[in-house]
Amino acid sequence: MKRISAQAVTKAVRDMCISANRYQPEDVKAAIKAGEAGEDSPTAKEVFRQLSENIDLAAGTGLPLCQDTGLAVLFVTLGQEVYVEGNLSEAINEGVRQGYGEGLLRKSACDPFSRKNTGDNTPAVIHYDIVPGEALRIAFMAKGGGAENMSRVMMLAPAEGWEGVKKFVLTRVAESRSNPCPPIIIGIGIGGTFEHSAKLAKLALMRKLDDVNPEPDLAAKEEELLGLVNRLGIGPMGLGGRHTALGLKILTSPCHIASFPLAVNIQCHSSRHEEVEL
Repeated sequence: MKRISAQAVTKAVRDMCISANRYQPEDVKAAIKAGEAGEDSPTAKEVFRQLSENIDLAAGTGLPLCQDTGLAVLFVTLGQEVYVEGNLSEAINEGVRQGYGEGLLRKSACDPFSRKNTGDNTPAVIHYDIVPGEALRIAFMAKGGGAENMSRVMMLAPAEGWEGVKKFVLTRVAESRSNPCPPIIIGIGIGGTFEHSAKLAKLALMRKLDDVNPEPDLAAKEEELLGLVNRLGIGPMGLGGRHTALGLKILTSPCHIASFPLAVNIQCHSSRHEEVEL
């Protein structure tokens, strides 16, 4: 039995909250550089150049990549042979509290009706998965409001299949236009139930942009749909161009024979996430 202190969990979450909001992942940085090189439009090239400059400024100054430092979303994979000395959820929320406070990050969590701010960006949204083993893995995502607001869940008819998926995703991106701060990253969850498809879509955003889906059929579908999205011509910041999306990732799960759950979770170009294993 591996023992992990609540204090260690809190420190890890605190550090991820600060670091993820300051430093863009290497795969996203590379995709933005490639986007600049692949644009024909001077306006689109200039937007990409400014995005790269912003990444460098955030890393050099310690300031956040974006003023919207997001709601804290965490995916926790807990090994059955791990014993956390203390309350795991409380330890995670304390890490968010410290990270957003000490990191001078904007607190965005509020009551849905009164709109009163909770003051410390808690409670975090925490998803748990129990697995065999002696590892505790915590993945953090800062999810901004502009992109999250453009996300949707749809219960397709089973007969709509892949064509229905393509139609819904393309319509969603086209209707979103510049609102989610493109170039975007698109997470798609297919299957499960209403709520599980949404979780899959968000979890898909944790994949690296340069990975290849291990399922050949899904890899082909990701490539096809990403190409269709980029042919919409919305471009960076909605100003036109060849790159509306930097990446598109799909996760699937078996579903009921009468259902075809589909979720689209959109992420802005500032894809802030980190993962740690304790």
